[in-house]
Amino acid sequence: CVPVLRLLEAQLQEQRREHEEEMEALRNQVDLMQEELEKQQQAFLQTLQLSPEVQVELGLQQEITRLTNENLDLKELLEKLEKNEKKLKKQLKIYMKKVQDFEASQTMVPVERRPHERNMQVAVQRKEKDFQGMLEYYKEDEPLLIRNLIT
Repeated sequence: CVPVLRLLEAQLQEQRREHEEEMEALRNQVDLMQEELEKQQQAFLQTLQLSPEVQVELGLQQEITRLTNENLDLKELLEKLEKNEKKLKKQLKIYMKKVQDFEASQTMVPVERRPHERNMQVAVQRKEKDFQGMLEYYKEDEPLLIRNLIT
C-alpha cells in the first residue's frame, strides 16, 4: 500500500511540475501579447494624430507589404507544386514504360500459356463492393497513394 501511495505522490508531483511549467509558458506568452498590443495601440494613436494624407499613405504601405508577403508565399507554394508535378510526371513516365514492357512481354508469351494465365486471373478476381465516402490520408503519404492509384 505504501509503494502505491509513493507512486501516486510522485505522479502528482510530476503533474504539478508540468502544470507549473505550462502556466509559466502561458504567462510569458500573455506578457508578449500585451507588449505587442501596447505597441500596436501606440502606433494607432500616432497614426490618428497624422494628417489624412499620411494616414492613407501608411495604410497603402501596409497593404503593399501584406500583398507582397502573400505573393511571396504563393510563389513559394507554386514552386513547390511545380516541383511535385515534375516528380509525378517522371513517375508516370516510368510506370507507363513498365506497362509497355509488360504488354510487350505478354505478346511474346507462347499461345499455349496464355489461356492458362487467363484462368489464373479469373481465380484472383475479387467481388465488387459498393464503397461510399471519402478517403482520409496523411499529406506525407500522398505520393505513395498516387503511385498506388496509378498502378
